[in-house]
Amino acid sequence: MSYTVESINGCTKKLLFNFDSVDLSEEINSTLKKKQKEVSLKGFRKGKAPLNIVQKLYGPQVENEALHEFISAQFFDAIKEEDLKAVGYPKFANTKFEDKKVSFEATVETFPSFEIKDYSGYSFTQDNPGFQQSDLDELKGRYLGSKSEMTEVTDKDRALEVGLTAVCNFQGVKEDGERPENMKGEEHLLEIGSNQFIPGFEDGMVGMKAGDKKDIVLTFPEDYHEESLKSAKVTFETELLEIKEKKTPELTDELAKEFGFESVKDFETKNEEQITFQKDRATKEKLHQEILNKFVEDNSFDVPSAMIAQQEQAVQRDFDQNLRQQGFTDQMVKDYFTKRSDDITQKAIFQVRSGLILDKLGNEFSLEVSEQDVDDKVAEISTHAGLTVEQVKEQYSSDPNILKNLKYAIREEKTFELLKGKFKVEIKSA
Repeated sequence: MSYTVESINGCTKKLLFNFDSVDLSEEINSTLKKKQKEVSLKGFRKGKAPLNIVQKLYGPQVENEALHEFISAQFFDAIKEEDLKAVGYPKFANTKFEDKKVSFEATVETFPSFEIKDYSGYSFTQDNPGFQQSDLDELKGRYLGSKSEMTEVTDKDRALEVGLTAVCNFQGVKEDGERPENMKGEEHLLEIGSNQFIPGFEDGMVGMKAGDKKDIVLTFPEDYHEESLKSAKVTFETELLEIKEKKTPELTDELAKEFGFESVKDFETKNEEQITFQKDRATKEKLHQEILNKFVEDNSFDVPSAMIAQQEQAVQRDFDQNLRQQGFTDQMVKDYFTKRSDDITQKAIFQVRSGLILDKLGNEFSLEVSEQDVDDKVAEISTHAGLTVEQVKEQYSSDPNILKNLKYAIREEKTFELLKGKFKVEIKSA
């Protein structure tokens, strides 16, 4: 064996190679002949230049290529011999080739080898999701909100309260008497309780009646986005012109059909099932996260930097998509990543470590994902996504990586279900 192995840490190995006599003439001649067929030299047709001329022009380059091929071959033979599961690309250093002697170093990251500590004594508490009628009522309100109408409150004695909408004029006046144009509004519609204005403004309007005028004195927050208004004291001269309230219709079979359901009963039945499913899934995800946190906390091991870097890119892609959906510009996204780079790295490390732990547990449980598992998951997705089974299958068959991720998620779910039978999980009482 012409090499030795040093452990840098739990997932990094350095291989030191030393060869006393290496004859690269065969590799050099082979590479020269390949080069001869490829090059076009003045005065010769392509591939017809004499070998000695090719050697004179490309000798050092060819020697380096031959040496590189020799080093690569020796390295891959060694990691196969040592059964090292490499992650990413190796780093070669201190390469020497003189008088047929070759020596070099190769540092490579590997999948970490670790043992999971005993977890039989773990104890967790799982929320009891339980369907509540208020959940369905809230959802029903969101559906009916699109059919609601704003009507004027004709009772002149009725005061403004949370849930009603004010039609008002207002003008902000700063302490120096300035009346900024951007603090002025005419016939402005403001739903009380929506928190559209700075804290205190809507509260100050509560109790006003149509026709009332009132000065509302407020102090802007210290962290207000406009520098000149941070902690500024401003008086808002306010006039309530009119009060409006939202009239929401009752859910009828006709409206239910407009929303895509067969009847009120169908609306309630299907949405109760959907709400129950979503709450159950959220409860399980919360418990699974707590389980992962505990496993990662109790099982510390070195993680390959190549895996962390790859996961950081995935985390950034997710953040980038979410931020842009919230209206962030390119510069805002860039600033966010600059400020949160440490958080992104820590999140990536956690995801890599937890993924390795789950994979190891899955292997210990001898878990496999069958075609029936995939079919069951596709059926579940189609039921709750409002798609046909064929549509869902088409989505997952369009990209091998998407299907691979689905199978990985199924395996994780099966791992969690088996884990929960290995320690105590108490369900909170409703």
